[in-house]
Amino acid sequence: MQEDINKESNEISEELFEHHKVQADKGQEPVRIDKFLMDRIPNTSRNKLQIAAKNGNILVNGIAVKSNYKVKPDDEISIVLPYPIRNIELIPENLPLNIVYEDDELIVINKKAGMVVHPGFGNYTGTLVNALVYHFDNLPSLPNNYFGRPGLVHRLDKNTSGIMVVAKTEEALTHLAKQFFDRTTHRRYYALVWGDFEEDEGTVTGNLARSLSNRKIMAVYDDPEIGKHAVTHYKVLERFGYVTLIECRLETGRTHQIRIHMKHIGHTLFNDEEYGGNRILKGTMFNKYKQFVENCFDLLPRQALHAKSLGFTHPKTGEWMQFESELPEDMMLGVDKWRKYVSTMK
Repeated sequence: MQEDINKESNEISEELFEHHKVQADKGQEPVRIDKFLMDRIPNTSRNKLQIAAKNGNILVNGIAVKSNYKVKPDDEISIVLPYPIRNIELIPENLPLNIVYEDDELIVINKKAGMVVHPGFGNYTGTLVNALVYHFDNLPSLPNNYFGRPGLVHRLDKNTSGIMVVAKTEEALTHLAKQFFDRTTHRRYYALVWGDFEEDEGTVTGNLARSLSNRKIMAVYDDPEIGKHAVTHYKVLERFGYVTLIECRLETGRTHQIRIHMKHIGHTLFNDEEYGGNRILKGTMFNKYKQFVENCFDLLPRQALHAKSLGFTHPKTGEWMQFESELPEDMMLGVDKWRKYVSTMK
């Protein structure tokens, strides 16, 4: 059972890359590390491994090495690569994209709520990737039609809006993947959650894996052997009595991390249908209040979560880049309605 949970958690990790670990035999003869790894990692190429080494993604005994490093007996080798190809046909679609920055290496997009990031079961069209393939027909064709999800190193849930970065070259893809894996990116989200907080800020820590009762959602597990380590830092921005606007900073980036961590501490995201936030969790049962909340749900018809900012090191220039986005209209309307409601209660 535990192995199944860990396996499924790995399959839906938000970081779209994988971590290989290999140990050389005691009788290993000296051989270039790119050639050594080609024989041991499926769906890869020598060029891909050389780019990974150039970006510091190949470590031997904890130290980054170049592709001409000669493997020695008992060497412990680890490598971070974007996930291999997925067998899904990518159909170009003329869908609008809100591009906030673009250069030869990457694109930064402000994703709208309701857009699925990449094709998968039940969502083969209408995704961000379908739009990318259409709008960027010069997007490099990575080795072996590499990845099936061109340029993606992270993703947002369908009904979460906000800032995302997309790589335009394989070097950028590998460099950014390592930043997400090493947790050197800075990610801040705004969320409207049920309930008031006793403190102004705090941290939630808890391993995440798929729920045993509903495989479509995640759950927090106290057992350190189950799921993946996850840490969310939060800070109160504005209190509205029955709901609170908070900022969340991700130390890790697991699937549904903010949504399940907030539910775990009793502050489910407002109108989060999958985690039970689409009903009244705090407040009175008077008809007037119930109607007010329903009106808020109508204005904000999805979980109240927005990727407010993203910071990372540019893969080519080494410059630190920081991108911010305003709250989308539906969240602004929802927050403003609660703000006005609180003012009338004073």
